[in-house]
Amino acid sequence: MLRLPIGARKNWQQMAHDYGFHFHTMHGQAYWDETAYYQFTLEQVERDLESPTEEIHQMCLQVVDKVAKNEELLKKFAIPEGYWGAIADSWQAQEPSLYSRLDFVYDGRTPAKLLENNADTPTSLYESGFWQWLWLENNVDNNKLSKRADQFNSLQEKLVNRFKVIADYYGINYLHFACCKDTDEDRGTVQYLQDCAKEAGLDVYFVYIEDIGLSEGGELTDLKNQIISHCFKLYPWEFMQREEFGPHAVKSNTGWIEPIWKTILSNKALLPMLWREFEGHPNLLPAFFENDMASMQAQSDIKKWVKKPLYSREGANIDILENGKMSLSSDGPYGEEGFIYQAHTPLPKFGDSYTLIGSWLVDGEAAGISVREDESPITQDLSRYMPHIIL
Repeated sequence: MLRLPIGARKNWQQMAHDYGFHFHTMHGQAYWDETAYYQFTLEQVERDLESPTEEIHQMCLQVVDKVAKNEELLKKFAIPEGYWGAIADSWQAQEPSLYSRLDFVYDGRTPAKLLENNADTPTSLYESGFWQWLWLENNVDNNKLSKRADQFNSLQEKLVNRFKVIADYYGINYLHFACCKDTDEDRGTVQYLQDCAKEAGLDVYFVYIEDIGLSEGGELTDLKNQIISHCFKLYPWEFMQREEFGPHAVKSNTGWIEPIWKTILSNKALLPMLWREFEGHPNLLPAFFENDMASMQAQSDIKKWVKKPLYSREGANIDILENGKMSLSSDGPYGEEGFIYQAHTPLPKFGDSYTLIGSWLVDGEAAGISVREDESPITQDLSRYMPHIIL
């Protein structure tokens, strides 16, 4: 695993404009960075990332099966009781999911360690499935990279095929897509998914979350009063479950992508449950619920922990604790729902940058990786996105 410098393409900003990549720079900071790339061997990808990704995904589904049937565990996940039945029904029906991303600490030598499962609304999808592949093609064509250079990236192909499966499952020929207003990144992600759905043969409609209405008959509608029969939403289930219109999301006949059973999979409480079920697995870190920590610390020689809210996103409200004292912290709106503790393992550092690997899944199949880096050990929404190759 190497971090290697490379010259940026002279016209890449214009290309980004032409291809609709409008969030390559956010808040005046570079988000997409092509002045360097990460190089992996095929063995590193297949043995250390691809295989563990698929194995851990299956382990996560075993946890979902256990939690969906257990009221005590659903409480530990801080899921509102009014949604327990819908989650159990959704899981029992095996409502199809689309995609997810596992975040790993990986240094190219030792086993990758799972940090979290982004299973409901992961972004950086467009830049992973399309834009970094275009970067690779351009640099190979310009002889700046070896013609033997490849990339672990079947994301777009698998998304298109998965939309076909979902359309067949529900018997639909059109699909709504939704995200919040005033976020270029979310809108860009959803637009990319719309394009994939079109390629799969679906008609697509878009509506902002804020503009979804409610008919007299209790159906969700768009601004043209068209009933939203099925909808991909880049909007977290835990938000919906705490809002006034949340009950209508499950009482209406709308079929959701992602399905509501992913409420369990995208919750940080998944981490202590994984450790409880598969303690000692080489790709897992010790993790515990907050109320178990006092006894665990007394028995453990682990001195450094990461405290995470159950619903934290994009590195918000993360505390790194060493010998019981806070050594690093990030701000954010989460925490009222409770916390879990995960043993700290350092991200690999290349120069001044800490590096995180995101490993993508479409349904249950590994589909590619993304690389993020930051001067902080806590990866957040503005952390740089770096392309990668296999050589």
